[in-house]
Amino acid sequence: MVLRSVNLCTILLFIGIFSRVSQSLHFELQSGRTKCISEDMKSNSMTVGKYSVINPNEAHPSPPSNKISIRVSSSYGNTYHHAEDVESGQFAFTSVEAGDYMACFTAVNHKPEVTLSIDFEWRTGVQSKSWSSVAKKSQVEVMEFEVKKLIETVNSIHEEMFYLRKREEEMQNLNRATNSKMGWLSFLSLFVCLGVAGMQFLHLKTFLEKKKVI
Repeated sequence: MVLRSVNLCTILLFIGIFSRVSQSLHFELQSGRTKCISEDMKSNSMTVGKYSVINPNEAHPSPPSNKISIRVSSSYGNTYHHAEDVESGQFAFTSVEAGDYMACFTAVNHKPEVTLSIDFEWRTGVQSKSWSSVAKKSQVEVMEFEVKKLIETVNSIHEEMFYLRKREEEMQNLNRATNSKMGWLSFLSLFVCLGVAGMQFLHLKTFLEKKKVI
């Protein structure tokens, strides 16, 4: 049973790592509207992003309506990338704090309203490194490249395990605090119920004595 739990945790860990290291999206955005995409990142994690508005007619220059504004910020309100009225761009930074990072796209206001098609690629962790540009042709250099890639992957998994352990400790502390509060709340509820029952008993006794029933 323990072995099955360990295997399940390992599978979930790898799914969590490789499902969030690379995010390639294609979406549509109407004029004057805003669409945000979030990515959960740990601290000191490298991330790169690339975005572009697709020209509906490649034979002609992009129309003035094919402009967007983008802002990439953390859940603490810190801005890491900002661009106004652009057709394409890219960003790269190392996260300072752990949490959700938001990339918000806003299409310029245009009448009549148009729909923009946007390609957006967001990579974090190991996938953010351009390993293909590092690899060489010789066999020795290729082997060295593969070793470096494996080391980087292992380090990323190691950091991810520490990050998950930290989140687990935070959840355990939250559960302990919640259980403690629920225990005090249950004790208080029991005390209130006993107090109300005692008051009702005294009231009933006083009523019966006045009626000379007892």
